[in-house]
Amino acid sequence: MKVWSDYLCVEYKDTLKNQLIEEQKFSNMYDIIIVGAGPAGGTAAYHLAKKGRSVLVLEKESLPRYKPCGGGVSPAIAQWFDFDFSPAISVKADSLRFTWKLGDPVEAKIETKEPVWMVRRDIFDHFLVQQAQKQGAELRDNTEVTGIEFKTDHWQVNTANGPVTGHYLIAADGAKGPMAKWLGFKERKRRLAGALEAEVPAVVENKSTIHFEFGLVKNGYIWNFPKADGYSIGVGTFIGGEPQDFKKILDEYAKSFNVDIKISKQYGHPLCIWDGTQKLHAQNAVLAGEAACVVDPMTAEGIRPSIFTGLLAAEFVDRALDGEINALEQYSEAINEQWGSDMAWAQKIAGAFYRFPGIGYKVGVKRPSGAQIMGKILCGELRYSDVAGRALKRLIPGFGG
Repeated sequence: MKVWSDYLCVEYKDTLKNQLIEEQKFSNMYDIIIVGAGPAGGTAAYHLAKKGRSVLVLEKESLPRYKPCGGGVSPAIAQWFDFDFSPAISVKADSLRFTWKLGDPVEAKIETKEPVWMVRRDIFDHFLVQQAQKQGAELRDNTEVTGIEFKTDHWQVNTANGPVTGHYLIAADGAKGPMAKWLGFKERKRRLAGALEAEVPAVVENKSTIHFEFGLVKNGYIWNFPKADGYSIGVGTFIGGEPQDFKKILDEYAKSFNVDIKISKQYGHPLCIWDGTQKLHAQNAVLAGEAACVVDPMTAEGIRPSIFTGLLAAEFVDRALDGEINALEQYSEAINEQWGSDMAWAQKIAGAFYRFPGIGYKVGVKRPSGAQIMGKILCGELRYSDVAGRALKRLIPGFGG
């Protein structure tokens, strides 16, 4: 028995099929597509989904995924969310210990309302995305983006698993991601800093102390951040300079904690240090996270500024979806004013401190208030602008005189 479709000509059936594909594609169009499931992408997804927007998060790795990172998080981020981060926190650190070439130690308690959070990025990032999913955001991990095309009033994002479409795009694919280049940001203001890091399994006797070492590495520092079951040990340089043997330096430092760095895989990675205010928006798209070059040039803190960009990206993209014409331009202005203005001071302090670290350690770190000030900056209770004048006067004789 023949059915109606049997009488359709092949050409008509192909035309009908193509129309159905187009209709299905546009019925599946998202309000926002976010590329990257790190802190910036997860934050933007959470807040946009909570506002009722249709959100798709694309992540090239399978979650949870390892991410080399010290994992220090300012507890100040809690003010931007309405859920408890406890399940994603490994330990809380309330003490700082500084050394100069493994000696001359300075120790201090962090006198803040909440200690610094120590997290593992595989757990933390996935937890944040899961909160977004609970609000209705869709996640497609193990999905690499291969290209993007703007189509009159929306984006087509091509992936290894096929194309998807969305009215707006948030590029949060990190320091090494291609999105910024594809969006036309070819000459971004950024300073690519180098870092080498390892997660070392160990019995941690003091899980509440964050360690910073100055002097062994030029133009930067070494860190040791405690976790529940080991250390995150890393080294980074933040203002350029001649090449250094990071592996040798890290190995020497790890031995001071009676751990062998060689038993763990070491990960080298770039950091997109803030290097001046710049445009962060394009046609129906914004940059967020390290793609927006917002890493602190003094401490290399990246999680809090990335989350902050995700928060503001969500706010201004939501406004754009409501028809506010200049919303994305206002996003660029807001990041530059609210974060970049303080990073300008951080950059000045970093430039003076890392070029003359011996003086910086003596007149800054070893001052009775020095460690406390750093603790409050790490916890988000102080801004660089609050302390920059006094700090630069000590680091640069004659500054401001």
